[in-house]
Amino acid sequence: MVARGATTAHRPRAEQHRFRTAIRTARRYPADEPRLAFAVPGDLATPTGGYRYDRRIIEELRRLGWHVDVANIGDGFPFPSSTQRATALAMLSAVPTGCPIVLDGLAFGALPEAGAFRWHTPLIALVHQPLALDPGLDTLQADSFRENERAALAAAARVVVTSESTARIVTGDYGVPARRVSIVRPGNDPVARAPGNSDGIVRLLSIGSVLPVKGYDVLIAALATLTDMPWRLTIAGDRMRNAAFAAQLDADIEAHGLGDRVAMLGAVPPARIIELFLASDVFVLASRFEGYGMALAEAISHGLPVVSTTAGAIPQTVPAGSGLLVPPDDASALAHALRRVIGDRGERSRLARNARAAAAQLPTWQESTRLFAGAIETVARRRERPARPSGLARDDSGVQTATA
Repeated sequence: MVARGATTAHRPRAEQHRFRTAIRTARRYPADEPRLAFAVPGDLATPTGGYRYDRRIIEELRRLGWHVDVANIGDGFPFPSSTQRATALAMLSAVPTGCPIVLDGLAFGALPEAGAFRWHTPLIALVHQPLALDPGLDTLQADSFRENERAALAAAARVVVTSESTARIVTGDYGVPARRVSIVRPGNDPVARAPGNSDGIVRLLSIGSVLPVKGYDVLIAALATLTDMPWRLTIAGDRMRNAAFAAQLDADIEAHGLGDRVAMLGAVPPARIIELFLASDVFVLASRFEGYGMALAEAISHGLPVVSTTAGAIPQTVPAGSGLLVPPDDASALAHALRRVIGDRGERSRLARNARAAAAQLPTWQESTRLFAGAIETVARRRERPARPSGLARDDSGVQTATA
């Protein structure tokens, strides 16, 4: 499911007080210094790609001289209670008139009433992935998210997305005028190259929260047909976001007799993630959808061959020649691709070389943040205001593509 964190009952008042205090303090900043509020649904330290993107953009904006007031508007999103909803709106209402607000899409897409603030302050929607596209939702939930997110995005003066694929979705399916969309891909840090293993065992790595959208069930089904081959799989990702799915995945691993080949680590710290990349030979991600796929870009940065799917933005994130992509939800095709890279060292070496070459073209976090800042400055400078929903007109100009 799309939920990112567990609810903590004591947080709302404390977070609200902390944010209001920060806002009062910020009013003493020089008027000519850039400033914004950044609304995040839950703990910014949560170890997922979306939170990492938010965290790094905030850190780099501050290095560029921005005053960023972070508002933790509640960890119940995208299924907030009435109390969480009221708390979030109260925190947003404390933002001074004219101060831009960046709202993470996990919250904004489920809180369309926040759009009312657009008449006194610019709203910037940050869309990692449209909520309605999560395969863990039923039809009724998906339709509700689609309607709410359409209303929320109509109120945004600027919509920042993390990939060309998501840009096409928000303009084509959600009616966002292309001139209001900025594409700011996640950045990357300089990292060491994975040296590869020479003991005859091909070590596969998959990183991401244990959720249906990541396709771990498909991956296990594919690997169950490859027991004649020398491989080991490590899965690193939070197992608490969908306990039922995690339990079923454990049962699948046991049923296929793969318990001695598959290591389920749960959520691990960033330093451990780097260690896992360096100890691996192939990165595999069987996702049913990705709004970008930060783990895929990290694997490429480390020079690892990639086996993944054609879902969402993955074909843009994984350059041609650096990985093998198959249709999502196709265990047979995934097994064929895995057999190819596990059984052919030369193929792994070829893909690894191409991945290393592609890594040089990835943007840094500093480059991405400058583009993010530019999107905010455009809104603040022009004081853009979206048209009222009844008067929205489609704009045919091109999407602003913010890439390095």
